[in-house]
Amino acid sequence: MATFISLISYTEQGIANVKDSPKRLDQARDAFAAMGVTLKDVYLTMGAYDVVTITEAPDAETAAKALLMIGSMGSVSSTTLTAFPEAEFRDIIAGLP
Repeated sequence: MATFISLISYTEQGIANVKDSPKRLDQARDAFAAMGVTLKDVYLTMGAYDVVTITEAPDAETAAKALLMIGSMGSVSSTTLTAFPEAEFRDIIAGLP
């Protein structure tokens, strides 16, 4: 499974309905699961982004579909990073010429 970190911001629609966020999160978790994506961690953050999530997906294409589906609902926008766990990080560095 590939790991992804998403930096999420509320849209005007999302912040206007912020009290619905826990319900939307539950719906997103269920929708992700149906696609084979696991929403591992969710953090409410203060600063440039409102929420940070860590997800696992079979591949980048599946993660993109899940995140585009959530974004198309209009309450959030996201920037997503591919994340390499420490073991993979070490392997990548070890493989450098």
